[in-house]
Amino acid sequence: MDARRIIEKLRDRNTLSPDELTWFAHGLASGVVTDAQAGAFAMAALLNGMSDPERVGLTLAMRDSGRVMTWDAPAPAIDKHSTGGIGDCVSLLLAPALAALGGFVPMVSGRGLGHTGGTLDKLEAIPGLKTEVSEDRFREIMAQTGFAIVSATGAIAPADKRLYAIRDVTGTVESIDLITASILSKKLAAGLEGLVLDVKCGSGAFMHTREEARALAQSLVTTANGAGCKTSALITDMNQPLCPWMGNALEIMAVMSAMTSGEVDNILCDLTCALGGELMVLSGMAEDADHAADAVRATLQDGSAAERFGDMIRAMGGPRDFVDHWRDRLPSAPVVRDVVAKDAGFVAQMDGHALGMAVVHLGGGRLKGGDTLDPAVGFSNFSMVGDHLGSGDLVATIHARSDADADRAEAAVRAAVILGETQPDALPLVYEKVTL
Repeated sequence: MDARRIIEKLRDRNTLSPDELTWFAHGLASGVVTDAQAGAFAMAALLNGMSDPERVGLTLAMRDSGRVMTWDAPAPAIDKHSTGGIGDCVSLLLAPALAALGGFVPMVSGRGLGHTGGTLDKLEAIPGLKTEVSEDRFREIMAQTGFAIVSATGAIAPADKRLYAIRDVTGTVESIDLITASILSKKLAAGLEGLVLDVKCGSGAFMHTREEARALAQSLVTTANGAGCKTSALITDMNQPLCPWMGNALEIMAVMSAMTSGEVDNILCDLTCALGGELMVLSGMAEDADHAADAVRATLQDGSAAERFGDMIRAMGGPRDFVDHWRDRLPSAPVVRDVVAKDAGFVAQMDGHALGMAVVHLGGGRLKGGDTLDPAVGFSNFSMVGDHLGSGDLVATIHARSDADADRAEAAVRAAVILGETQPDALPLVYEKVTL
C-alpha cells in the first residue's frame, strides 16, 4: 500500500478497506505519510465524504494507532465532548462537578480549532499548569482527584494528533467524517464507558444548521455505540457566545466566578447541568436526568466542584492557592477597551464565527500551525441576544496586546453584532436529543 493510491481512491469515491485505513492511520502516526499527503486525504474526505463503514474503520484505525487505556476504577469512566463553539467552557465546570458526585472522568481534550477555543489552551492560561502528562501521571491524577483534563499523550491516538493539526491549517475542519474520527479515536482510546456529546449548531458552530448538526450527532452516536461506548448527544444552540467571556484566561475567569460565587443562573451553567444530568443517567450514576442536573448544579453552588478543580490544578503544576486567589494569578492584557453602542436597540443576532475569528486575530487562537497563543486577550462583558442597549451602553470589553489590535477587534465586534428595533425570541438552549 502507499499513501498516493489511498488518496486517489478517496478522491475518486472508491471505497477504502479497513486495511487501507489502518495503513494510512499508522502512516500518520509513524511519519510515513507526509503533511502534504495528510492534507490531500483530509480535503478528499471533506469534498467527497466517507461511507459509514469507512468512517467506523477510520475511527478504529486512528484509535488503534496508539495505546488504548483501561481503568480499574470504582465507577464507570465517563466524559463529555463539545464539537466547538465560542465562550464554551462547559468541560471545565462539568468534569470537577461530576468528580465531586463520585464520577470518574478521564477527559482527553483538544486545542483550539479554527474559530473555536480549546479546553487545553484555556487551562494552560493558568500559570505553571501543564496539560501534557505521561500516562502514569494521568493515572496518578485520576486517583487523587477523580478527574483530569489532559492532552492526548504521544501514545494515545497519535494519528489523530497529527491529522488534527493539519486540518486546522488546511480548511478541512468541517468534515463530519474527520470530526467523528478525531473525537472518537481519542475518547475510545481513553477507555470510556459512557460519553455525552454537545453538538453545536448556529453561527458560532462548525455546523450552522440543525440538519448539519443532526447528521454529525447521528454519526458520532452510531459510531461510538458500535464501538461499545454508551453514547448520546444533545444538539445545542451556538448563535451567541455560551458565556460573555471569550479568550483563554478570560474563560477561566468565567469558570472560577461560577464555581466560587454561587451565581449559576445563566446559560453556561444551565447547559453544564443538562449535559451532566444526561451523562449521569447514561452511565448509571442516576435514574432521572432532571434530578441529576440539580445535583450537578449543587456542586457548583456549594464549592465542592471548585475544590476538585483546585486539586487538579495543583496536581498539574498550577498554583496551590488558585481557587482562593484566581483573580491575582491569571494574566491580563495591557490594552482594555470598551465598545459601546452607537444607537439604541435590541441585540438581534450575532455572527459567532466572526467573533471567534476576532479572538484568533487578537492572538487567542492559531492562524497557522505552531503559532504561540496570548492567553490574556479576548472579550469580556459581552452583550447577549435579546439584551436592550441604549446609545452609549456597553456592547463588550476588548482585551488586547496593542491599540492596533483593539481597533481591529472593535471593527469586528461592530460588524458582528446586529441591533434591531424589536426584541427577538429567546434562543433555545437544547434543540433535541439524539440516541441510538
